[in-house]
Amino acid sequence: MAFGSSLLFVLLLSVWSSAKCDQIPSEVRMECHDRYFLIAADLSFTGKEAHFEAVDGTGVYPITKQYAAVCGYSVSDLPLKGSMELRASYFSCHTDNKDDASFTFTFNLVISHEGGEVTYALNETCSPTLPWSPREVTCEANYLEVSVRSDVVCPTGTKGDDWNAAVQTAYGSATSDWQVMFHKVEEHLKPMELSEARTQGYLFDLTKGRLVMRTPYGQPHSFIKEVNGVPVEVVHATLFSRQSWVVLMVHLEAACSMSEGSYDDAGYMVWETPEALNPLVPGLTNTQVNVGIGGELLEQSVAEEQGFIVEKHNGSVEISIPYNAEGGYRKSFVSGDLYEYYIFHLHLEQIAGDEDHVDTRLRSHRTLLTPLLPRPVFTENLTVHEERVFTIYLGDVPEDVELSAVQLNEHAYVFTNESDYSITKVVHLNNTHGYTLKVPFDDPAVIKKFSKEDEAMKHTLEVNYTLTVLPENEPFFHLTSVVALSDITPPEFEAVCSESGILFKLDHRPFDYLWDIHIGSELLTPELATQQGYILTNDSQSLLLEVPLFTHGYVYGDVALNGFLGTFEILIQYQGTSEVQGSTVKTCPFTTAEFICKGILSVYFEHSGGIPSRSTLLNTQCRPKEAGETRALFSLILNSCGSKIKLGKEYVTYENEISFSRMWIFQKNQPDSSHEIDRVTVQCTYPLAGLHRLFSFFKFESDTTGVGSIVHSSHSTQVQQKPAMVFNTVFQTPVPSTRRTRPVLVKPGHYRRVPTHLQKLNSITRT
Repeated sequence: MAFGSSLLFVLLLSVWSSAKCDQIPSEVRMECHDRYFLIAADLSFTGKEAHFEAVDGTGVYPITKQYAAVCGYSVSDLPLKGSMELRASYFSCHTDNKDDASFTFTFNLVISHEGGEVTYALNETCSPTLPWSPREVTCEANYLEVSVRSDVVCPTGTKGDDWNAAVQTAYGSATSDWQVMFHKVEEHLKPMELSEARTQGYLFDLTKGRLVMRTPYGQPHSFIKEVNGVPVEVVHATLFSRQSWVVLMVHLEAACSMSEGSYDDAGYMVWETPEALNPLVPGLTNTQVNVGIGGELLEQSVAEEQGFIVEKHNGSVEISIPYNAEGGYRKSFVSGDLYEYYIFHLHLEQIAGDEDHVDTRLRSHRTLLTPLLPRPVFTENLTVHEERVFTIYLGDVPEDVELSAVQLNEHAYVFTNESDYSITKVVHLNNTHGYTLKVPFDDPAVIKKFSKEDEAMKHTLEVNYTLTVLPENEPFFHLTSVVALSDITPPEFEAVCSESGILFKLDHRPFDYLWDIHIGSELLTPELATQQGYILTNDSQSLLLEVPLFTHGYVYGDVALNGFLGTFEILIQYQGTSEVQGSTVKTCPFTTAEFICKGILSVYFEHSGGIPSRSTLLNTQCRPKEAGETRALFSLILNSCGSKIKLGKEYVTYENEISFSRMWIFQKNQPDSSHEIDRVTVQCTYPLAGLHRLFSFFKFESDTTGVGSIVHSSHSTQVQQKPAMVFNTVFQTPVPSTRRTRPVLVKPGHYRRVPTHLQKLNSITRT
């Protein structure tokens, strides 16, 4: 039982590993031509391991490379065409020949499939409509074949030496079996039996009406002869048989051009063959030429209409095939750069007659290959500057090449629908295509650098295209670089007013790093913002600067009882220079403040029971700028109107006094107090470190520290002052001892640097 199971398993394996199909698949086609039978199968169906077998009544014969050349088969893999082809001569070994008029072919196509083999049986019967010429020569890709009609007389042009040598050899032969003697230049070789010739690769066959000889190229008995500058391989043989005193002799000659062709600068593949079909028979004249690509023959006039050039000169026929001829194939190839080559499967027919009116028909099948030709792709800069987008076209890309990757400034990028950049494929009618790449100027991949020479922003984009040749997936690279200059403007802040100050906002641009932001002469930094009381916020999107009122940098104007204007300016300078390129100035109205110290001292004084307009300062000529029923506004330069300067270790204080008369409305029995003078001391205090320019013209020397004091009126409490150096801007008259003062102190946050226009004091008196 176990043995039976094993036997069944072996039989099943045998069936599965070798299956035979009688149905011809659609991927296989068979065609009958004038002088050969063609089988073409798609490579996508056959794969790389397929092969053919010839079949006749005696068995199955694998068609190997050597067997094909001897038996009249030519097998080719044509990857550019996408097919595997078999051409079989009508006189091939295993063909069923019916009176040279009907030829039946039987083949097997064997392909590999899922670890096994599948065999497709192929058979076809062909009846050529073109009658046979008395002498026909076929120059195939791997063999040459000559056939002559059985009743052909001895050719007139045969060389006498060859003929006499053959006759003498035939008469000297002791056998009646057919023998063959090969002829080489000035050399007569020993005759051999046909069976021996077969072992050396020569095949002789006698059909009902024709004698056939076939031999692979490069046999020992063939020779190369140059005819009019064209290399030709020649085989010259004589068949003979002695029947008593009668000798039967047949001369067989075949000559095939071995030209590999050349490519000229005009874009033509040029192939040459001798005009004389047989260099041993010089009498052949009036050659007719038909030519085609891919097996179809065209008359000379029709071929020339399609771009072929057929010329006869110096005893040669020259065929020029345009590089873009229909039926040809091109292929891209990578050898550092991109190259291409063209393949043409040339089919040529020459027909000529000799002096005996015997026609000779010669057909050549040649595969011509151009040398590697440079095939550069190109890039064109199509950028429209106003769009601020790089537009680069990569063109003249062959159909067997595709774009596989792109690097922008040495960074690989994946192109998606969400990307700011894009690539679009453009297809053309000449079997080429291109790609349009778009990258915005402001994309992070673009290198942006300010050009001082051009005074513009320089945008640079280096593109490295990776292209791949199919189906080998062989990559090559194409590099290009584009540059664009664009005018740049300094950054501009948006500014809005608030109750407590001014808010500045700057939206970041990629090239804003080219400028520095200054407040006056100082660079805006987080440290400066902290020192001056600004609120600075900076992120990847924008910069926010909140400038509270009375902080460093404000300029005040239009000071009135109902309010004043505050102006703040931000300067934009080229990075690392003092050249101002732009500025943002914002002026905002603010409600009345009690005190402003900014080079010009502005103070609002409010009291009841008096006349504000009659108030004065230490210099009684200085009166209010504006006055109302209960308020007065004084505005003065710090070192004017009798102001005093008090210099301490770390601070300097400017001081003045507001004097006013009380005008109370008393009852009748109360004494008159209209002459009482009330005084209020006002001060502006600055850090001493900020006044180095103010005192750059003066030198102070003192052995002891001066002591200053303030005399108060009887209506106020005296405030003891710390020792200080007191400087008066003008000479002062001593004030009455009965004063009432109410000091108004400036908050520490209101300390300001004194502007440069106060550097020159009118005079200084040391007290």
